[in-house]
Amino acid sequence: CSPVNILFPPICTHTLLHLVTVYLGKRDFVDHLDQVDPVDGVILVDPEYLKERKVFVTLTCAFRYGREDLDVLGLSFRKDLYISTFQAFPPIAEEYKANSRLQERLLKKLGQQAHPFYFTIPQNLPCSVTLQPGPEDTGKACGVDFEIRAFCAKSIEEKIHKRNSVRLVIRKVQYAPEKPGPQPMVETTRSFLMSDRSLHLEASLDKELYYHGEPISVNVHVTNNSTKTVKRVKISVRQYADICLFSTAQYKCSVAQVEADDQVSSSSTFCKVYTLTPTLDKNREKRGLALDGKLKHEDTNLASSTMYDDSQTL
Repeated sequence: CSPVNILFPPICTHTLLHLVTVYLGKRDFVDHLDQVDPVDGVILVDPEYLKERKVFVTLTCAFRYGREDLDVLGLSFRKDLYISTFQAFPPIAEEYKANSRLQERLLKKLGQQAHPFYFTIPQNLPCSVTLQPGPEDTGKACGVDFEIRAFCAKSIEEKIHKRNSVRLVIRKVQYAPEKPGPQPMVETTRSFLMSDRSLHLEASLDKELYYHGEPISVNVHVTNNSTKTVKRVKISVRQYADICLFSTAQYKCSVAQVEADDQVSSSSTFCKVYTLTPTLDKNREKRGLALDGKLKHEDTNLASSTMYDDSQTL
C-alpha cells in the first residue's frame, strides 16, 4: 500500500509545438472508495491554429494486453475500458461546472484563449497498473493506463493523428486506509490416513497494513500431535491478480519466500517468527508481475492491494 503524502507539485503541462497546451495541477488522482478526485485542467490553444474548429479533450482508460509491435493487420491488443469526451471550446451550456481554484488561477494567468475542462473518473474502473515486461520485450508495457488527449477538429468523429494531438498520462491511485483493520490470523488442521492424530498450524501477522519496502513478520505456531515429523517450514508472500478480458483469470506469483530447515517432532509444539520483505528489486526478472502504474521511465513498486466498496459492481 502507499502512504498518504501531501505534495504541492508544479503544474503538469504537455504542448503541441506551442499551439495546444494542456495544464493539470497533478497527475495522480486518488480513489477514496466513495469518490475519485475530479480531473480538472485547462487547455490553451493558439487562435491561428484553431481557426473555425472546436477544441476537444478526452479521458481514456485502456487495458493493453499485447505488445504494440504485434498490432498488425488491423488487430489491436488493446481494449478501451472507458472513454469520455469534453468539448472545451466553444463551451456547451449543459456541461458547465464551476471552475476549481486551480482553474480560476490558470484562466486569469493564461487569458482568453484558455478553456477549462472537467472529468469524473468512475469508481468501478481499475487503478493504474503496469504488467512487468520481460528482459527482451520492447514497446509500451501491458497494463491499465489513463490518458488525457486534447485536439482541435471540426467534429468529434474526425480522425485525428497522434502527432496532431496532445497526450498526457495520468494515474488513478489508492492510498492506504487511515484506520487499520484487525490483526490477520489463519489456522488449518491436517489429518493423516489411518491415524486419528492431526497436525495443527496457525499463522498470524503483527498488523494488517504494510507499506512498500516494509518487512512482514509472520508468527508461526505448530502443534504436532501426529506421528509424523515436520522437516521444513516454507513461507511465501504471493501476489494475486485478477485479469478480466474475455473471461476472468487469476494469476499468482511469489514475490518473497523463506524456507527454513526447522523440524517439529511428533507430539511437540513449535513457535517462531519469520520475516519477509517483498520488493521489486528482487523480482525484476518476473514477466507479468503487476506493478503500480508508471509515468514514463520513473521507477515504481509492486502493485498495491486494491480496495473496493462492497456496494460497488466490479
